[in-house]
Amino acid sequence: MNQNTPAPLKIALVQTDLYWKNKTANMAMLEEKLMNLDQDVDLIILPEMFTTGFTMDAQEVSEPMNLDTTKWMKQMAARTNAVVTGSVIINDKGKYFNRLLWLSPDGNIDVYDKRHLFRMADEDAHFDMGLTRKVFEWKGWKIMPQICYDLRFPVWSRNKMEGDEMQYDLIFYVANWPSPRISAWDILLQARAVENLSYSIGVNRIGQDGNDVPYCGHSAAYNFKGERLSYAEGSEDILFVELDLHTLREYRSKFPAWMDGDRFELK
Repeated sequence: MNQNTPAPLKIALVQTDLYWKNKTANMAMLEEKLMNLDQDVDLIILPEMFTTGFTMDAQEVSEPMNLDTTKWMKQMAARTNAVVTGSVIINDKGKYFNRLLWLSPDGNIDVYDKRHLFRMADEDAHFDMGLTRKVFEWKGWKIMPQICYDLRFPVWSRNKMEGDEMQYDLIFYVANWPSPRISAWDILLQARAVENLSYSIGVNRIGQDGNDVPYCGHSAAYNFKGERLSYAEGSEDILFVELDLHTLREYRSKFPAWMDGDRFELK
């Protein structure tokens, strides 16, 4: 495997309550948090639908690309010198997406559209499904973004070898994952790390949304062995975690379970 190892990746996981369908209030609240980070980081991860909460009122609260939220994220990325990421409701030529935006400090934008739409809340009736897996590259790291319900579908996030390296080193999930099903979140987030020989991170919200759905956080980071590196439950918090690529690559070499993975293609 490639021995040119990038520097450790420093990440901030922002676990927060959200104002219901109030973009201005949420961006003001988050801006205060980001401007007062007491550590320098490379990547800042916000929850799913961080400007509105998990609402199906897509037509009411959506916005096109490159408008208020995109511009705000671009400013935050430039001011923190870090990638800022999280999902928002985007109207893309009349189609509505639960879209993760990835804003680099240089102003570059990349996106990932949620693949698995939560039919139990009728998300599939209000949003269009994403069709493309993404892997972002940042400071020598390969990073796969996922959104909430995606966590239940391991085939979509399956890691595999490409050349002499695996597709990604870190997988992360942004979420509005409710308290009654939080045990599944804990189990699956840890499992994604183990089965993919990668770091795994989940950023969930807390509080209660406008539909009276409760959230308890459980934002966490796991290493490639499934060992928990950081965790927050029940209250607003910003977790800081530093990931080391050398130890990941070393473990993959000593325990090459990837060599015995089943070969298949996604349809």
